[in-house]
Amino acid sequence: MSKLKEFLVRKDIVISPQRYLIDALGAMAQGLFASLLIGTIIKTVGQQTGLALLVDLGGYATAMSGPAMACAIGWALHCPPLVLFSLITVGYSANALGGAGGPLAVLIIAIVAAELGKAVSKETKVDILVTPIVTILVGIGLAMLVAAPIGKGANWVGTLIMWATEQQPFVMGILVSVIVGIALTLPISSAAICAALSLTGLAGGAAVAGCCANMVGFAVLSFRENGWGGLVSQGLGTSMLQMGNIVRNPKIWIPAIVTSAITGPIATCVFKLQMNGAAVNSGMGTCGLCGPIGVWTGWVAPSEAAIANGAVAIQPGAMDWIGLIMVCFVLPAVICWAIGLLCRRLGWIREGDLKLD
Repeated sequence: MSKLKEFLVRKDIVISPQRYLIDALGAMAQGLFASLLIGTIIKTVGQQTGLALLVDLGGYATAMSGPAMACAIGWALHCPPLVLFSLITVGYSANALGGAGGPLAVLIIAIVAAELGKAVSKETKVDILVTPIVTILVGIGLAMLVAAPIGKGANWVGTLIMWATEQQPFVMGILVSVIVGIALTLPISSAAICAALSLTGLAGGAAVAGCCANMVGFAVLSFRENGWGGLVSQGLGTSMLQMGNIVRNPKIWIPAIVTSAITGPIATCVFKLQMNGAAVNSGMGTCGLCGPIGVWTGWVAPSEAAIANGAVAIQPGAMDWIGLIMVCFVLPAVICWAIGLLCRRLGWIREGDLKLD
């Protein structure tokens, strides 16, 4: 047993939730961002402006989402070069065979292939052959066996959530908004979770509301401590920056969570806000304005996942734009600030509790 532990340490194979559910999942979201998300934005701009070049560029970028996710996961797992490059083919096959649930298939299969590839790396004199062969055979073999079932399972869960939100928009609006908002602030990837579940439609709108409640909420709530720099870094970056402060005083999270519980059902019941762009946008909030951009792209050019669930392109009206602005920016800022003021007066939030290092 001790020899096995020594071997795992030598190979930097760390079997833990931190490595797989935080590091790998977070990196996968960045891979999605750098391929599917950016490609979708470029493609949509091209479609709206009539520039065929941008449409083609965006199409090529989105087509590489599987390899991008797998490479990002390999980077997070500290893979040596031959393993990392071999994951390109693994990511492509897992994403293609996983269908709508491709991102979850890529996450699971790329982790297994990467760790086994690391295990054999530099263990033979013909490493340049053995390492990529093992990584590719294991990865593509697993993809052929389990990618489709994993994808179908993830898609089923996502479809169930979206169906439940359509049936019970008030209750599910609260649940989806609060849960995804919490996931965004925790050191896990809400974007990857939404992508894995293909979360679009009304449920996607609730998810966007929850993410914006945390990001814009914390940005405004901590303005007196962090000023304009904190406003931008949290409002357009990530509310995860507050995790250290949340650990020290969990009560500072109350305003953002309560805000998400309010804006979620407002999004689903009042404005009928749907996010029909790339599913990854549902978990991005105002990070780079990806959440609002996803709603807009969903209006004019719904994603394939959204179309599969019945979405169609629309010409947004005044109420659509008002709903987007209110849910993503105005309501989170006003409500979170007001609840935060009450929490400060009650002594739950003290001066300096929200200060970023």
